[in-house]
Amino acid sequence: MRIGIPKEIKDYEDRVSVIPAGVREFVANGHTVLVETGAGLGAGLADEAYVAAGAKIAPDAETVFAESDMIVKVKEPQAVERKRLREDQILFTYLHLAPDPEQTKDLMASGATCIAYETVTNPAGGLPLLMPMSEVAGRMSVQAGAHCLENAKGGCGMLLGGVPGVPAANVVILGGGVAGTHATQMALGLGANVTVIDRSADVLRRLNTQFGTAVKTAYSNAQTVAELVAEAELVIGTVLIPGASAPKLITRDMLSTMRKGAAIVDVAIDQGGCTETSRATTHSEPTYVVDGVVHYCVANMPGGVARTSTFALANATLPFGLAIANKGWKQALCDDPHLKAGLNVQAGRITYKAVCDALGYDYWDADKALAA
Repeated sequence: MRIGIPKEIKDYEDRVSVIPAGVREFVANGHTVLVETGAGLGAGLADEAYVAAGAKIAPDAETVFAESDMIVKVKEPQAVERKRLREDQILFTYLHLAPDPEQTKDLMASGATCIAYETVTNPAGGLPLLMPMSEVAGRMSVQAGAHCLENAKGGCGMLLGGVPGVPAANVVILGGGVAGTHATQMALGLGANVTVIDRSADVLRRLNTQFGTAVKTAYSNAQTVAELVAEAELVIGTVLIPGASAPKLITRDMLSTMRKGAAIVDVAIDQGGCTETSRATTHSEPTYVVDGVVHYCVANMPGGVARTSTFALANATLPFGLAIANKGWKQALCDDPHLKAGLNVQAGRITYKAVCDALGYDYWDADKALAA
């Protein structure tokens, strides 16, 4: 199979989907790898490293798309990239379709087979290709939030951990999953007062066991969220429903109860965000202010630390990419029900129910797509 690795073109997206070590694995399995020139530079990976691993260097993205059977990316294809997809191609990347009707429409029109990292599962019920970026985003969310509280960013001028004799900031984390756990670890490390809200008692027990009395936990309901958000200097939203739009836990009315210069970091923005006032931002313009509250809603947060994120993501995706290349997408998905869960679009139909529910499409079961 011919594997195409284009350069990412989303704002300040410097990750690359496959590292030279991954190229060696594809080549050793008899595949051809075509890498767009400069695709790895943002992660510190020069074209020469890819050539040494056995890749061919393409002069532009058009060549990569035109000459490849499977396109392996990091972020969802942008509009110009979606126009390059064709019926006989496989796309393997993050998609986050539920809050993105335009992308969904274009991918259906392309006829391509689109497998989303974020809905691939594992035997434990986890999301192995989302997990490494959730770890990065969770940790970054505290760094970003700390900066948002600075006066220069429109914040209330509060140091997250305070100093002796001056109170630390109150940090509320919505969701105790992978991103929420890593955000908790970072916020506690900086000395903040941390409360995690989750709707799973088992998650809250795990956090209590992991962090002890250093972290406060609360069961999620509308009243609890409203009360704790009103007391917070920093709110970090990490809630996730796989493949579906994130629930809007923070309403516009709640903003009026928060102190001026408080901050919200919405890690869930890839799935539409967990506040009513969230809208996607970029690394070049990461924040905006609503009712005196600073919002940080960068949709590709891990792209800001491209080298760390690239290696973490590429290590996780490689075995799945190899399976698709070695067996073809149909056989690979038939053999692995967890990879099959990643199928989102095939032959113009939506094959992931949460996306259908969010966007109003008829659901086409993945098994039907495989049998067709």
